This record gives sequence, structure tokens and C-alpha cells, in this order.
Amino acid sequence: MTDNKKPKTGSGRRAGISSKQLIIGLDYSEPGQAGELVDLLAPLGVSFKVGLELFLAGGPPLVKKLAGESRVFLDLKFHDIPNTVAAAVRSAASHGVWMLNVHAAGGRKMLTAAREAVEGLPHKPLLLAVTVLTSMDDREMAETGCPGSAADRVVRLAGLSRDCGLDGVVCSPLEVEPVKKNIKGSFITVTPGIRGPGEDPGDQSRIASPAQVIRAGGDYLVVGRPVTRAPDPLEAVRNILADMAIDRYGC
Repeated sequence: MTDNKKPKTGSGRRAGISSKQLIIGLDYSEPGQAGELVDLLAPLGVSFKVGLELFLAGGPPLVKKLAGESRVFLDLKFHDIPNTVAAAVRSAASHGVWMLNVHAAGGRKMLTAAREAVEGLPHKPLLLAVTVLTSMDDREMAETGCPGSAADRVVRLAGLSRDCGLDGVVCSPLEVEPVKKNIKGSFITVTPGIRGPGEDPGDQSRIASPAQVIRAGGDYLVVGRPVTRAPDPLEAVRNILADMAIDRYGC
């Protein structure tokens, strides 16, 4: 890891690791490339993430197509006034996505409006709040006027999101255990910043391996460039799934 930190391991084993807990970020600017990767990896049972780059290239028609074939996490991180975010969330949900997100920093009114926007929908997506981007470290947090550690801010924003009725948060691997410790129940974590031993961290600052996240109690893992830029994406995903399953055997 770039900061020599590792998430602490949780207590006990987690049985029943599922391939759908692995979310592959479709980090492409060409919809055709994304479609090819989905066709290649969908038989493994993994989920997929559509972020800003691909959404701007393919738009709602692409999202609807992918959502009709697989579980799609629409990662657009809405952050605006409550009325605008509520309308955007309703529109996003209409595409049949499995999961979508907003920024927790938008505050209580915005988070509540987002949650109310999905209530009563026939196919209600999971609604998550982004806490602190995994590219940021404590120094960068301070530069934006947020003193203290990223971990403290993540836990505080996770508590706010839980109070507003959201289903979970997006946080780095280093905050999975603190979130699980402080927020009980079915509140889920979705964790980007996944890197294997020796892999280039790229622009990520707070990272861990798949096995470390599972051991810490993480629910869903997001992996993008280590798969999309791999010489053999299928082999890369199989290796990640194998690493996630290590915890089944207490290794």
C-alpha cells in the first residue's frame, strides 16, 4: 500500500462468498468495449459498474441494455440541491439499475430526498452514499477544509447516511471495519481501491487486497483498471475471486 497501512482483519470466517460481490468497473469510453467485457465476464456471475466515462459515451440506452442483462451499479455520485438529486435518482432508478449512489457530503436534506425518491418503486435499487474518495489521503482532506482523518470522516458520514435511511456507503478498504463496528445491522459497504500484491495503485491512496477487504467484513468490492487493463481480463477476475474466497478457509 502507498501509505503502508492495512485494514485490520475481522473476527471469524465469512462463509458463502458470492461472485456477485465482485463489481467490475467498466472503465471504457467506448460502449462496444464495455459490451465485449460484459459478454466475457457475465458467465462468472460478477456485477458491473457504469461510471461517468462510460455513461457519457453510451448514455441511458446503454445503461438500460446492460441492466437488462446483468446487475448494474450506476456510479454517478449525485451531489446537488435536494430537489435536483431526488429527480436524478428517480431517473436513474427508471433504467433498472441494481445500485446507485449520491455524495454523503450533500447533507441530511439531500440524502433524505434521495431516499424518498426511491421509496415505493416497483424495482427499488440499493441507494448508497459516497463518503471520502479512495484517491484522497488525510493531507488532501485537510486541504479541502476537513481536519482529522479520512477514517473519522467516513464513519461520521456513514452514520448520517444510515440515519437518513440509505442502504450503505462507498468507502475505502481501510474504513470497512470501523464502519461495520460503528453501524450495526444490514448496512452495506461497497469498496473500491482494490489492488493485489505488487499491483500499481495508480491514483488510489487507500487500498487493500480482495482477501483483506473480505476479512474486514466488506460486502461488495469494486475493481476497474486491474481487470480492464489486464492482458487477460478473464484470468484477472478468476484470480480476484480466488483471493476473495481465501477467507472461507481461514487462510
